[in-house]
Amino acid sequence: MSPSPRPTAALAMSRKAAEAVLEPPTLEALADAVALEPPPVLDDFTTGRARTVLSEAELLVTGWGCPPLTPEVLAIAPRLRAVVHTAGSIRSHITDACWERGIEVSSAAAANALPVAEYTVAMILLTGKRVLEGARDFRAARAEVDWLRTPRGTGNYRRTVGILSASLIGRRVIELLRPHDLRVLLHDPYVSADEATALGTEPVPLHRLFAQSDTVSVHTPLLPATRGLVDRRLIDAMRPDAVLINTARGAVVDQDALTDAVTSGRIRAVLDVTDPEVLPPDHPLWSADNALLTPHLAGSQGNEWRRLADAAVDEVRRWAAGDGFAHPVPFDRLAYLA
Repeated sequence: MSPSPRPTAALAMSRKAAEAVLEPPTLEALADAVALEPPPVLDDFTTGRARTVLSEAELLVTGWGCPPLTPEVLAIAPRLRAVVHTAGSIRSHITDACWERGIEVSSAAAANALPVAEYTVAMILLTGKRVLEGARDFRAARAEVDWLRTPRGTGNYRRTVGILSASLIGRRVIELLRPHDLRVLLHDPYVSADEATALGTEPVPLHRLFAQSDTVSVHTPLLPATRGLVDRRLIDAMRPDAVLINTARGAVVDQDALTDAVTSGRIRAVLDVTDPEVLPPDHPLWSADNALLTPHLAGSQGNEWRRLADAAVDEVRRWAAGDGFAHPVPFDRLAYLA
């Protein structure tokens, strides 16, 4: 009895994303698991080559820049049964038509959650210790600092950290914070009090999270219900010198209210995302000493792309072997996912 033919697969993403994520060992591993259409990747589904490849593909390995899988695209991909995404959010290319067709979808969101959580925990600890301010003042003074006059509010012993949303990233942050002497509060309307306690957190209402935390870290996906969720009322409730960390999406936070609170010197902020994504050159947050802006770098970068690739390879192998995905994207959870 001859062995069953391997499923046919193709790569769909921007060429820049492919160069970053799909190193030769990754392509070799994928080709061992499925009958893979070799690069160049599909970055435009309207070309003649794309139509030919899609007509045979049973699996798509997608990435940043994948065109949307619209009903028109699916019509020329009659054999397509599954999508493995080498990044986190699938919202830009997985359409309702995919779910209506019953296409299985897997995402590397869990793999991408770890570097974001690592960045967040690093910033929680650094801002608690006021490392950035200390380094700036030391550079300016270039003289010995009397560390015995450090304000008592500086440090991470029994500091209160508020986590907004027990998302994949929020949960990884909570996990990474466990070894530290911190009190961790959690607000997530979809997490029960018992589950929050089991995570090692104290469940609290939204306003109390902001009012009682020394640091609030935002991990809420941007959905219609969460746009502007962190409003002026919540920001005004924060303790003096508290820190707001946002690695989620800029539009979850009222940008004007945050700017007012930061530029007045009342709170501090670490912003890996803003609204808009790049603030205008004359925006006051650029020059605020108590704000740290980073260019959306908390997610996978550099050698961390290998983790995304490895996760995708594992999923492709499982699917090709008939074992199903380890990290499926469930349709009934779409309303809560980034």
